[in-house]
Formats: sequence, C-alpha cells, structure tokens
Amino acid sequence: MIAAKGYAASQAKIPLEPFKFERREVGPHDVQIDILYCGVCHSDIHQVRDEWGGSIFPMVPGHEIVGKITKVGRQVTKFKVGETAGIGCFVDSCRVCPSCKAGLEQYCDVGMIGTYNGRDKEGHPTYGGYSNQIVVDENYTLHVSDKLPLSGVAPLLCAGITTYSPLREWKVGKGHKIAVVGLGGLGHMGVKLAASMGAEVTVLSTSESKRKDAEQLGAHHFVVTSNPEQVNEVMGTFDFILNTISAQHEYNFYLQMLKLDGTMILVGVPPEAPQVAAFNLIMKRRRLAGSLIGGIKETQEMLDYCAEHGITSDVEVINIDYINEAYERMLKGDVRYRFVIDMASL
Repeated sequence: MIAAKGYAASQAKIPLEPFKFERREVGPHDVQIDILYCGVCHSDIHQVRDEWGGSIFPMVPGHEIVGKITKVGRQVTKFKVGETAGIGCFVDSCRVCPSCKAGLEQYCDVGMIGTYNGRDKEGHPTYGGYSNQIVVDENYTLHVSDKLPLSGVAPLLCAGITTYSPLREWKVGKGHKIAVVGLGGLGHMGVKLAASMGAEVTVLSTSESKRKDAEQLGAHHFVVTSNPEQVNEVMGTFDFILNTISAQHEYNFYLQMLKLDGTMILVGVPPEAPQVAAFNLIMKRRRLAGSLIGGIKETQEMLDYCAEHGITSDVEVINIDYINEAYERMLKGDVRYRFVIDMASL
C-alpha cells in the first residue's frame, strides 16, 4: 500500500481535518498521480454533510483533480511519467453494460464508482482529491494540456463537463437562444461554453450585481428574475434553458420562458422534488430533461475543446487549511466562481 495524506470528514456535519490513509499499489493498468490542484464542488458539501444519504466516513472529498503522473503500471499504454493528467467524478464502472460500451460510463447500469464516497470492486472506500496523490486505472484518467493554468483547468473535470455534455447532446450552437439559470460554479461555465459554440446567451439571475460578470463571461443579455418587465420580454423565447440551480426554486416560472419545442435541462439538484404543471409542457410541446456529467471520451473531448478555445474556470486558489471557511462562503454564494485547493499547501 502507498501512504497518503489529505483532509477528511470523520463524520457528517463536522469540520474537515488532516487525515492519513493508504492508496492501493500501482497495478498493471494504473497510474499514480501527484495532485497539484483540486477544485471544490458544491456536491462535496452535500456529501460530507450526508445531505444525500449513504455517505461513507471517513470521507476525503474532491473530484476535480489535476496533477503529474509519477508512476505507471507495466501494461499502461496511454500515459507516461511526467505527463499532466486529470481525474473527474468517477474512477471505474462495470465496463460491459450498454452505457459503458457506448462511452457513457456515468450512466453505468451497475453504477459508476465515484472518485470519493464510493466503493471499488473489492469493496474498499474510495478517497478523493483533497489529498497529495491518487492511483487510478489509465482508462479513467484524462490527458490535460499544459497550455492553460492548471488551477483553472481543475474545475473543468466536473463543472466543465456537467455543462458541456448537455450543450453537445442538444447540439446547441449558432441560431439558438439559450438561457443559463444561475451564475455560480456551473452557470459561469455554461455561459462560457454556450457563447463559444455560437449561441445567443442570456443569464437569468436574482442578482443585478452579477450583470457585469455575466457580460464579461460572454453573455449577450442579462435578466433579473424579480423584474416583471424584464421577465415578460423573454417569456416564450428560448430554445434551451440550462438550469444550474441546486437551491429549491419554481420550475414552472422558467418553463414558461421556453418557446415551442423548447427544452429545459437540469444539472442542479434541489433538495426536494419539484412540482411541474403538466400544461406548461403540453401546450408548447416543451421538454424537461436532465444530464449527469459526461463519459470519459466526452470529458476528454471537453478538455481538448477548452484547451483549443482558451476556456478555464474562474477560480480563487486556497490553501487546504482554509477548506472549512471555503465551504461556509460557498453556502453564502461568496465565491467567483470556484474554489481550487493548491495541494502544495497540504
């Protein structure tokens, strides 16, 4: 076993603290990565606080991982020592179900194995990127370009692919009007990506204070959802709405902004099941859909796309010992737009 260290929650709803643990030895198809940066996702908070249930403790969070490969297994063919690599939200899957064979491992029929808060095929808990190193199968490891700041690349492994995948699946591009609901970690990536694909982008936000940021990120329009005049102007106008909000909110309000055959895609997970009026869907043949991260092939495509177009996440780099304060700030919406841990501070 390989000695490792990180920060962990020993049980729900208590601060994270230093934690020593072990990684598996590098197997024939594994790569060992020294972690340089790890993004902080809102789902980290949900899971360390057991808000979704079933959390496994002690828990080392983190699934937006970028680092350098320090060792490769004897049968590894895709990576070399010294290369920059990334790890996203999962580290394995069954590999044989229709979803896995189609490159949609995130929808594995057996269930993908999470980078943390999961169990590997031997039943051992998985530990994430709030740590100094990680060992992962090469088939679930991603190539990362050195062209971009690595701190800004790390959140692409979750926030980036979570927004890129539905934009690609619904073929969003020139001639489309798309609204992004919420301008946080996910929303700001949705704006950047949709604008880069040629769509006409509107940000829907409760806060006028985010107008300037939205425009700088590439949005063409900004609507304050508490302003009736602004809202009336966009009713029934959007081809797509990318809804990134994880707080409880009214879906019907946004569904009415879709035009005929419009689609609202959910990537945020509110705590309670939403109420949807059937007539809001039926009368305009609207669709309500969801999307979960992306498969390995698509995530690599997203990383390559972002490298080509110079797209990264807007981040605030922190030391690992600031993580508990960072969580509190995230809950208040006090981050522009993603915290990233510099693992050299561990």
